[in-house]
Amino acid sequence: MTTRVLIADDHPLFRAALVQTLSDCIDGVEVLQARDLPEVFEQLSNTEGIDLILLDLHMPGNQGLTGLAHIRCHHPAVAVVVVSANEDPIVIRRALNHGAAGFIPKSSDLSELSAALEAVFDCREWVPPRLMRAVAEAVDDAPEDDMAQRIASLTPQQFRVLEMVAQGQLNKQIADALGIQIRTVKAHMSEIFHKLNVRNRTQAGIAFRALDLSGAERVDAHP
Repeated sequence: MTTRVLIADDHPLFRAALVQTLSDCIDGVEVLQARDLPEVFEQLSNTEGIDLILLDLHMPGNQGLTGLAHIRCHHPAVAVVVVSANEDPIVIRRALNHGAAGFIPKSSDLSELSAALEAVFDCREWVPPRLMRAVAEAVDDAPEDDMAQRIASLTPQQFRVLEMVAQGQLNKQIADALGIQIRTVKAHMSEIFHKLNVRNRTQAGIAFRALDLSGAERVDAHP
């Protein structure tokens, strides 16, 4: 039986390394790739039977934990493992709290990656053994759990509109960027306000940015 894995990362060399590793670790694996979060949504919409997503938290279009929360809400049957150069225990704890099946540092070697994949496909949560104690003791005190679920309920287009609102873009700028009419943007905004239970653009933007990895150092890995 074919196992479908989607690698979601904006670094082509790192994706290529993961493709080779997956081929070595899993018999009959089919590997899909995405360079940004919109491509992840497109792959999930157009491809049946994706079993696992290896998700970079800092890929283009992904605001911290928002992409993870969105995927887990709309595609709960798909396991998501975060692959990141950021090994902060708080970041790992927050990712697990928002539905990640595991956390693989980009510094992992082949044996660690193989162990992680084996655990996830066996329906077990996985973090590197050397980080288990720190992650277990980490406290995620960010008060955003309910808002994460609200944001996750947005459609991909609404999600993109909200992201651009959080960046300070106006309706006309959003319409031009997405190739839609201003009245469509306004309709999306009405739905966003309703789903997030907020009254205006400022509150919507604050809610979106709350899921950023603020307080945790961002580390970008360039293979």
